[in-house]
Amino acid sequence: MRSIPSSSLPPGKYAATVAGVEELLRVRWSPRSFNAQPVPSDVLATILDAGRWAASSYNEQPWRFVIAPREDAAAFQSLLSTFAPFNQEWAKNAGVLILMAARSNFSHNESPNYYTLHDAGAALAYMMLQATGSGLAAHAMAGFDQAKAREAAGIPPEFQIGAVVAIGYPDSPDKLTNEQLRQRELAPRERKPLSQLAFKGHWGQPLAE
Repeated sequence: MRSIPSSSLPPGKYAATVAGVEELLRVRWSPRSFNAQPVPSDVLATILDAGRWAASSYNEQPWRFVIAPREDAAAFQSLLSTFAPFNQEWAKNAGVLILMAARSNFSHNESPNYYTLHDAGAALAYMMLQATGSGLAAHAMAGFDQAKAREAAGIPPEFQIGAVVAIGYPDSPDKLTNEQLRQRELAPRERKPLSQLAFKGHWGQPLAE
């Protein structure tokens, strides 16, 4: 496994974390500049298998992924066409597009699974980290037409649609001809401080005095 060296990241993309956070997490980010190189099938298999080992409620494993590699031009274009135009502009150069879905009910008793998208999101996070560790990058999106994606991919009604993700080999931000996209690519990564995200024992109570 080879992660993206921090020296190869655009300025501001190497995460400024507290000491001890794993390097793989610090270099993972969501670029929009890809070089249109296909993702080898064995590498794609490792990414998908990483997601397979995510934790889930009752070990339901509710996630399903429809894969559209760029070598399958019909499948790739079909899924790409459901993206918002802004996302189509850059995702067209990804090596593979993936649509995530999650079963709405538990399979053992058909009761509602209120955690299905949470668990599917965990699987997707594993996959994105594995992609980073394999020298690729992944960018998840909400900007797509869910109804069109469901039809294009043949998703059964008992499954909820989650995110779509573009995975591929990252390229220079300068390859982006859209100036707005290029500026987003170069903008520093930002996150809310932990004081706004984690509380001690009660909502709003500071974790550290």
